[in-house]
Amino acid sequence: MLLIFSAGAVLPAAPADVVVTPQWLAARLGKEPIVLFHLGDKAEYDAGHIPGAQFLTLPDVSDPAPSATLTLQMAAVDRLKEVFEAHGVSDASRIVLYFGKDRVTMVARVFVALDYLGLSDRASILDGGLPAWKSAGQPVSTEVPSVTRGSLTPHPRPDVIVNADWVSAHLKDPAVTIIDARTPEFYAGTEANSRFPRPGHIPGAANVPYLTLNTEAPGFLLKDLSELRAMFVAAGVKPGAEVVTYCHIGQQASQAYFAAKLLGYRVHLYDGSFEEWSAMPDRPVDKGAAPIKKLAPRLAGR
Repeated sequence: MLLIFSAGAVLPAAPADVVVTPQWLAARLGKEPIVLFHLGDKAEYDAGHIPGAQFLTLPDVSDPAPSATLTLQMAAVDRLKEVFEAHGVSDASRIVLYFGKDRVTMVARVFVALDYLGLSDRASILDGGLPAWKSAGQPVSTEVPSVTRGSLTPHPRPDVIVNADWVSAHLKDPAVTIIDARTPEFYAGTEANSRFPRPGHIPGAANVPYLTLNTEAPGFLLKDLSELRAMFVAAGVKPGAEVVTYCHIGQQASQAYFAAKLLGYRVHLYDGSFEEWSAMPDRPVDKGAAPIKKLAPRLAGR
């Protein structure tokens, strides 16, 4: 399948099994080498999860010793390999991620980690998470599965994660679109955060708030590709462009990263995000509002 834009431009679509339904998952559990991860609160996992699911946290895929000024940074390849092997992931595994209630950005963050490892072609996200699974009449379990250690061969993609120097070098590059995934008040600089010395946004960035990428509560389903495509086009993302996403600390930006990936863009995550950029006095910051769109209720995560 292809995503077709105007003016004859064509982008490849993501494989059909990147975003999957409860029916897709139910038909394969226990029959295929699926490693299933539940993202969210531990209490929710303990109360009932998809049978066979393991509990995974953001610290599992994060640098255990980030810099003193950065809240969240992606773990190194060796650490990610160790974590996923310990959870039973092998070269033949398909990895399925889902949220327990509404932690959409946590799921997307783990997808970025898998893409960084070169495993995104074997990763799927359950659309609508555990609520969708329950609504489909599928069973839940309180049993914690036993796990046999896997053997995994990473295929690292270091270009997935970019730094401030990379962003600075591409500020005026017409082939690169910078996407700010924060809500409009932070993009405009009308609401400040004490951790970020200078409110506003990276010059030239377009605002595509992470909240707008999913439907409203209670489903939090990912919007269909035509809607996502229209949002990115409205933000000025041209067919064939490179996209780099950022937010406060790199978590909300992971949801925008995932959407851009689905749309076939070559995409990067600026992991230091505005927490890093605003603290660097030699990096420019702009203020001013982007067009305000109707937002869904706030999802958990920053």
